[in-house]
Parts: sequence; C-alpha cells; structure tokens
Amino acid sequence: MRDEVSWGVTRPMRSPLLTASVYAMPDLDTLDRVLTGQETGYIYARDAHPNSTSLAAQLNRWHGATWGLITGTGMSALSLAFLGLVQPGDRIVSSRSIYGRTRQLLDQELARFGVRTDGVDTNDLDAVRRCLQQPTRVLFVETISNPLLRIADIPALAELAHAAQACLFIDNTFASPLLCRPLELGADLVMESLTKMISGHSDVTLGYLGGREATLAARMQQIRSIWGLSGNPFDCWLTERGMETLHLRMQAACANAARLAQWLTTQPRVCRVIYPDLPEHPDHALAQRLLPAGRGNMLGLELEGGRDEVNQWLRRVPGIPFCPSLGDTQTTCSHPDTTSHRYDSAAEKAAQGITPGLIRLSVGCEPFEQLQAELARGFGNR
Repeated sequence: MRDEVSWGVTRPMRSPLLTASVYAMPDLDTLDRVLTGQETGYIYARDAHPNSTSLAAQLNRWHGATWGLITGTGMSALSLAFLGLVQPGDRIVSSRSIYGRTRQLLDQELARFGVRTDGVDTNDLDAVRRCLQQPTRVLFVETISNPLLRIADIPALAELAHAAQACLFIDNTFASPLLCRPLELGADLVMESLTKMISGHSDVTLGYLGGREATLAARMQQIRSIWGLSGNPFDCWLTERGMETLHLRMQAACANAARLAQWLTTQPRVCRVIYPDLPEHPDHALAQRLLPAGRGNMLGLELEGGRDEVNQWLRRVPGIPFCPSLGDTQTTCSHPDTTSHRYDSAAEKAAQGITPGLIRLSVGCEPFEQLQAELARGFGNR
C-alpha cells in the first residue's frame, strides 16, 4: 500500500512484511530530522527497515542489550563486530576451538589488514591470562564451541578480558539466548547466527550483533551500511515468526539430544560421544552451572572406521539429512572434517580433536523413538 496504513481499532497479530527498499519524505527538513535521530523514520533499506528494527528489538530484550543490529548472515555479524573494534596493528586473542570460517576470517582476511590473531585454549584460564599480558583489543570465544562443544566460562573470561582492557566478544549461536545470555554474564558483545536455531526452519540466512555500550551502536550502524551487511525484510519477517516457537523447539531438541547422547554411549560402533551433559565431558560441571536450562541440541559422535565408515553410515540413514548447517526442526548431520573445518590444517584439526570419523548431529524435535530408530539403521541395528 502506497498510502499510510491504518488498522483502526484492530491490530495485526503478525508484524507486516514491508519489502520497500526506499522511503519517501515530504522535505529536506524531515530528512535532516530522521538522519539526526530527532524523528523516527526510514530512508533506505540498507541503513534500516521496519522488519529489521522489530526483529532486533526482540533480540535485544532477550539478550538484555541496549542496541542490536541485524546482518545478512552470521558471518557478516562477526565481520561487522571486528570491523568496528580493530584497526591495523591491533591484536585479537581467540579460542582455538571455533568455526572454521571464523578462523579464516581471523587468520586470513583480518591479517590482510594488519590485524594479528593469537589462538589459545580458552578453557585454560591461566593460559588466557598469560596470553592477555600482551596488548589485546578483543578476546573472542564461542559459548558452546563448534564442533567439540567446549563450554566457555564467560564470567571468568570477562574478568580476565576487562583486567587486560580488552573487549569480550561471544558467538552464542550454539546456545541461543534461551540457554545463555552472555551480556548478563559480563560479555561486551554478542552475536547470533539467526540462520540456525533461532529461525529454525532452514529458510533464512541472517545474523545479529548486540551490546550495551552506547558509543558502539552508531559506529556499528555506519559500518553495516557502508559495507552493505544488512539483512533483508523477508528473512527478518521469517525469523521473527520462527522466534515465537524457539522455546518449544529448544526444549524438545535439548531433551532429545540428552537422551540420544546416553543411548549413543551404548552403541559398539561409536568410540566417542561428545555432549556437555555427559559426566565424561571435560566441561560437564561448567555446563551445569552456566547452562541450567539445557545443554543444547548439538552433539558429536565418532565412528571407529573414520571417513569410510562415516560414508556408509550416511547412506544408511536417509532420514538424517547430511547438510552442513544446523538448527532445523528436523535432525541433520554434518562432517566437520570435510565441511565446517575443511580448510583448517591437519595439525589444527588434530589439536582440536576433529577426526575423519567425527559426525556432528544437530538434533531436532522429532519423536525420540523415531529418531533413535533412524540412527540405529546407521549402525546396522534392526
């Protein structure tokens, strides 16, 4: 509708989808007031649009953020943060256990601009403390690491980062704000790949970056516009709709994952099961303390026969799609060695414990018995 919409005494039960790329205004004075923030309005969708504003506002409430921005992908949310925080000559300290594309962003792309990144085992707080003795601009870590599900002690890391005058930046994608709210634990910035559990239906690519320091908001907003990192209205609209069921989906998926992890430990072809709720997980106690609402829907299992056995397993479980993403209502699987961490060196993968036999499951909301039966087919069980 080109004219102003009036809902009368009623209101829509869903946010309307507004696909306009540009907005009209009556005069130059109005333009000035909008650009200076004296009046609310929109000019060009790359800068902002109503659907991104609405989505960001909901995520800000969930995270306790004072500002938040929607970006086109999770990687663009990461890129936006680093573009706003570092400059040539700065140093980033990063967890060694992170998503492979994030590692490429840090070690290859930011390195081209003179930004140095040093990796550290962020579960070794003494090692982090030593690493931060050199001037550091950002300490970066994932709440639940991809793919080995190590848990970050965010309060302790925040204390160490702030003592070193560094910013603590958290990728919260595997947890979502329903399981962890890093800003409330002392982090300075948080990002989510909305593509994953938050949107939840494999039909969106979006990211979110939020924080509490007001001075960063305008800077990040400007960078998002200049670099063209904004998300589109339709994906924002879909994500806002998906968020309405996130609590139900996350509850069901976490319950399934916890039961599956226990069952997988009994399967003879599985030589390792990785899930933070298992007592043998190295961060079991930390997960209980920091993730009381659930330990997530991601789990790992390792097959003794390596890549060849993984291939056979994949062919026997057509009901568990092999697709290198996560967070769908349906359980899916991935192979970190050849997908998410394909471009890591062999030495780096070995150091992290990423083997050719490792499968990463993104557990969905199916009835548990159905899911268990499908996985059993992969092990040749009847």
